Amino acid sequence: MSLENSNLYREIHEQPAVLRQIIERERSKIRKLAAAVHGRQIDYVVIAARGTSDNAGRYAQYLFGAVNRLVVALATPSLFSIYKQPPRFGNALVIGISQSGKSPDIVSVLAEARRQGALTAAITNFPDSDLGRQTEHIIDLHAGEEKSIAATKTYTASLAAIAALSAELAQKSAMWEEMEQVPGIISETLKLSDDIAQIVERYRYMNECVVLGRGYNYATAFELALKLKELTYTIAEPYSSADFMHGPLALIEHGFPAIVIAPSGVVLPEMQEFIHMLKKREAELIVVSDDNATLDLARVPLKLPRAVPEWLSPITSIIPGQLFAMHLTQVRDIDPDHPRGLRKVTETR
Repeated sequence: MSLENSNLYREIHEQPAVLRQIIERERSKIRKLAAAVHGRQIDYVVIAARGTSDNAGRYAQYLFGAVNRLVVALATPSLFSIYKQPPRFGNALVIGISQSGKSPDIVSVLAEARRQGALTAAITNFPDSDLGRQTEHIIDLHAGEEKSIAATKTYTASLAAIAALSAELAQKSAMWEEMEQVPGIISETLKLSDDIAQIVERYRYMNECVVLGRGYNYATAFELALKLKELTYTIAEPYSSADFMHGPLALIEHGFPAIVIAPSGVVLPEMQEFIHMLKKREAELIVVSDDNATLDLARVPLKLPRAVPEWLSPITSIIPGQLFAMHLTQVRDIDPDHPRGLRKVTETR
């Protein structure tokens, strides 16, 4: 099977259309959720998710914190499903994020939240799922069936749903206008595919690497590392650039691959200093950025075609990473739609 005929290829390229659906069709539901948040004077947010959806939750931690001044915690589902010792939610908004809406541990968090009287919401591709039935508000991802085991379109769709909720909570129409530009920018970014297909030949025998980001793109580092693990079987470890300085820096030696996510934004100067330090230690630098000066520091630059506001950058910055992982499967003769030992829906308890 050619790569172009794979579900993974098709779903990566469906992302602009999926994001347009969320922007055009979910605003009224998101407005109702935002009104409920304002009406109940919510103090903080708890997000229950696993895997790719958990990485979307990391994005929410930064976005809801920076834009909406809300503390965001990632739930510990085993407290609900195994230990049977759920913490008190108090005046929280509890959001479950799940492509399938089937994972029992995520559902158990939302069921308990609703029992306690907390405000609940689901971000899911299947509104009529176990998760959807446990929540008061549902944001539909409109992604269609995702057949590839590795989530791509539902990840960026989840980010878009979170971004839209943040915009509505902030009551800033300018944020919606900025979001409306993102599908077109993703379409431009997908044109990097042929160039990345040639680049990954260099990494056929890469066994391990680190993926580094900070701020909003801390989530991107985790999501790209996950894609490299599940699709290419590479030991890819994600870090904040700040955390990396506290010990893991010792990993870096001549030729050690370091993928750095560094789009324009408040953290870019710090990331540039960090990249300089990695370069002095002779890391093999693969850099995702729209900034030419930053890209000049890389052994392998992956240029984002257009800058977006930093709060939206995780939606576009993950695209080169998705393409990188996808093309690396072909170089390694791995079936991109059937990673070994994995299933599409993982039902953890």
